[in-house]
Amino acid sequence: MIRPHVAASLIALFGVALGCDAPTGRTDPLVPLPPPGIQPDLGLNADLHGKQIFPVNDLWNQPIDTAQVEPSSALILGTIGLTKPLHPDFGANWSGGPFGIAYVVVDNSTPRFTVPFTYADESDRGPYPVPANPPIEPGDGHLLVINRSEWKLYELFALSPSGSGGWNAGSGAIFDLTTNTQRPAGWTSADAAGLPILPGLVRYDEVYQRGEIDHALRFTVQRTRASYVAPASHVASSLAGLQYAPMGTRVRLKAGFDISHYPAPAQVILQALKKYGMIVADNGSDFYLSGTADARWNDDVNNSLKQVKAGDFEVVRLSGVITP
Repeated sequence: MIRPHVAASLIALFGVALGCDAPTGRTDPLVPLPPPGIQPDLGLNADLHGKQIFPVNDLWNQPIDTAQVEPSSALILGTIGLTKPLHPDFGANWSGGPFGIAYVVVDNSTPRFTVPFTYADESDRGPYPVPANPPIEPGDGHLLVINRSEWKLYELFALSPSGSGGWNAGSGAIFDLTTNTQRPAGWTSADAAGLPILPGLVRYDEVYQRGEIDHALRFTVQRTRASYVAPASHVASSLAGLQYAPMGTRVRLKAGFDISHYPAPAQVILQALKKYGMIVADNGSDFYLSGTADARWNDDVNNSLKQVKAGDFEVVRLSGVITP
């Protein structure tokens, strides 16, 4: 089967660059966290208004800017190719429309379906809320649904209509966003590494409305090792060499990389890559960074990220690698 904090000066730059008021959000220690009862909007790529996805002590939300470097970092990144560009696999317009992986926020009024799975033994049974006209990703057929009434995430892979008013899928996973949920050892999810997809996406509401991303991001590499490291739980390879990244490998942009000449929204993404890094979640094109399919993106801004190369990153120390 084929997811250091923003300085006050960046907030000022953001307001000037976009010709609008500076965004608010968790950009300064003095700014309070969103209240626990905050209510995300409903709909496609809806604003979550800073509501926490997984607890702050979850691995997705842990800063790794001071973590040790993996001794085999140069070997792993050299195998990928040090000159490979960071490629934003999301944007406003490609082949006539937005590209990436959309999500949709629903509530308890959304109909639920029992979905038969190809990989039923590693999938959560459900039922799954599927809204009318769901934003199913072309190609891999991902559908990501947040139920704000429960604060749960429902993710499906290879979703297609059953022909009888229902749905079929390759696999599915349900995540309680209030707990540190991880899949059982060896289980897949809607993603090859057994990870949730949504927490690793670059989202418009974080980049343009909050001005901060406070979690790790998701990316792909062409070849992975037949091993995984938390928070991953599944492999999708038969390669054994130490030059390949296990699923769940985390990389970060080097602290000394100068981001000051990038557009302000790109700086938000790059700052997150320094503090929280990005996690190998799937086999795919090398150094493809995942984000939402959203017509509001500025593709020129996104494409500025292609100036960053794999050699500008370093692999964070791999701990507890599991080889099934």
